[in-house]
Amino acid sequence: MKIQIMGAGALGSLVGALMQLSGFDVVFVARGKQLSALKGGLRVSGLIQTELDVYATRKPENADITFVTVKAYDTEAAAKELAEVDPGIVCSLQNGVGNEEILQKCCDKVLGGVTSYAANLADYGHVVYAGEGFTYVGELDGRMSNEAVEVAEVLRKAGMRAEAVSDIHFRIWVKAVINAAINPITALCRVRNGMVVENENLWRVAEAVALEGREVMLRMGYDFDAVSEVRKVAEMTAENRSSMLQDVERERRTEIDFINGAIVRKGMELGINCPVNETLLYLIRGIESGSSH
Repeated sequence: MKIQIMGAGALGSLVGALMQLSGFDVVFVARGKQLSALKGGLRVSGLIQTELDVYATRKPENADITFVTVKAYDTEAAAKELAEVDPGIVCSLQNGVGNEEILQKCCDKVLGGVTSYAANLADYGHVVYAGEGFTYVGELDGRMSNEAVEVAEVLRKAGMRAEAVSDIHFRIWVKAVINAAINPITALCRVRNGMVVENENLWRVAEAVALEGREVMLRMGYDFDAVSEVRKVAEMTAENRSSMLQDVERERRTEIDFINGAIVRKGMELGINCPVNETLLYLIRGIESGSSH
């Protein structure tokens, strides 16, 4: 079986490495300095230590399963490239809301996915396996399909904890609300995740973000104790530096529009104001526009 990683950054490189170590034929699709580094091999440190010779390329190829791990703002470009080949079952493992819908415009078979596996890019071609998590995949319409079961089984064969579920849309929103309450605060204040709960001032902001997200989800028909979940995740990942913080530090574009931005847009659609999410959205956009000069 041929597995393709569309966007072999931190998470993509980790998933690809675990797949290859389990005997799968893996294609790593990357670009720039990461592509150049992968052509010389992939180093994995952290929870496992290994060095792999990998097949890395700039353009996607035909595959049985393609895991999409590009940044949310690159999803449209990735979808158009995948439309030029036969990517097989396409499964998003990205942050934010709306990636799957973008992929569906160009790809025939798209599954939603969320993962809490933690990976950091220590350097080009060197990924740190920072934490074992759980991965859920499923159909966006709530059906339990053979394809979702197959993808979950492939992930399990690679040693990952994974499950096919019928509520992936709910889980995508849960992750977005949690990320909305942690990532921009850590990015703005340049702190690790744990400070969001350890510092009372930061917690008050995080709590307000979570409550807005909960209200939006309730109107969508999802009951979710956002505040306690945000606290739990921040405590569990206390030493982690969020991807948004890393993006800001590297003066790169963030995924804020697909996280807090998605909550603000859905709130507007449902007649719910989300002023704290909106403030964080504008602050992060302000940092992004400032760093581009």
